[in-house]
Amino acid sequence: MRTRAVRPGVRLGRARPWGVDLGLTLLVQLAVTMPFVLPRQAGLPAVTWDSYAMTTLGVLPLVWRRRRPVTVLVVILLVGGVYKLALDGPGQPLPYAGLIAFYTVALLCPARVRLTVGPLSVVAVVVSVGPATGTARELSFTLFCAGAAYALGRLQYTRQAYTAAVEDRAAQLERANRIEAEQAVARERARIAREMHDILSHAVSIMIVQAEAGPVAVRRAPERAEAAFEAISETGREAMAQLRAMLGVLREDGPAPREPQPGVAALPRLLDRVRQGGPEVSYEEAGEVRALAAAVDTAVYRIVQEALTNVVKHAAARRVAVRLHHAREELTITVADDGRGPSGGGGGHGLIGVRERAAAHGGSVEAGPGPGGRGFLLRAVLVASPVEVGN
Repeated sequence: MRTRAVRPGVRLGRARPWGVDLGLTLLVQLAVTMPFVLPRQAGLPAVTWDSYAMTTLGVLPLVWRRRRPVTVLVVILLVGGVYKLALDGPGQPLPYAGLIAFYTVALLCPARVRLTVGPLSVVAVVVSVGPATGTARELSFTLFCAGAAYALGRLQYTRQAYTAAVEDRAAQLERANRIEAEQAVARERARIAREMHDILSHAVSIMIVQAEAGPVAVRRAPERAEAAFEAISETGREAMAQLRAMLGVLREDGPAPREPQPGVAALPRLLDRVRQGGPEVSYEEAGEVRALAAAVDTAVYRIVQEALTNVVKHAAARRVAVRLHHAREELTITVADDGRGPSGGGGGHGLIGVRERAAAHGGSVEAGPGPGGRGFLLRAVLVASPVEVGN
């Protein structure tokens, strides 16, 4: 299993907060220990264990700085004030613990807490640093460092908020992309299922009708039996060719076949196969006849194919009329038969697929009894605007 290299900054960012705080506390303790162990000039106050213990006491609260930032700041300021007023120990170049505590308050506390703690901290610094040093220089420097720590805390808060917003946005985009990909897969599965249903349902229906008529034709009209077997063979070959072309797109071991899907131009051959199954089929194409976009062209063929499949399977019709009417922005498909009507079938997955195909091209489908309540009528309207029409 492959592992990705992680940058040191990333590892530190993912460390547990208490571990980071403990390491920071030890680092500050090391810094405040230096004045106690380094050689000192003559005349400076001597190093004592009491002063070192008080210094350590002012550092230890940093371990809890995230959990109780205000409490930690107050404790550190109190210990620092006692150290400067009551003990005569080595001074520190910077109030490290106090600056970190003030930074933590600026980073983690809400505005109302900051507005209260900030002025009180300034007062505490003035009271503790001013009398102890008696110089405006050190007091100004301490106040400047405290302000810088506060500013850094607010800048870090802004950075973290921005990073969180970016990460949340990225997570939302990832979820949206995943949902879109899942929906695309579902749509493609539905499309493949619809195509396979149309191809197999039509082919098997025609082959069953021809096979059932074959024995009768052998006894009464041998020449018709031969035509029936030829129709079965042709229907099977065409179904296999269409399935091979469609399923070839899913293969990964070679290029997909590039044969176009059948369209309006293939309707006469489709109608001839249906005629061989028994019913008389008429075909008419009216209006402003023109070439269609490939997707619309295939949808027209599949809708007519499914309608004729239902006629062969359910209607027991003697006559079927197929009509295409080209309008300026619409194409109307009408398939009407004189069979048993809706009670004989005409529903199920096939009609659902017809409705889905029409909806995919901005259209609609009406299906029900034919004129006078006789037979079955299917009317599908597809949008075929000039933008979608091929040249």
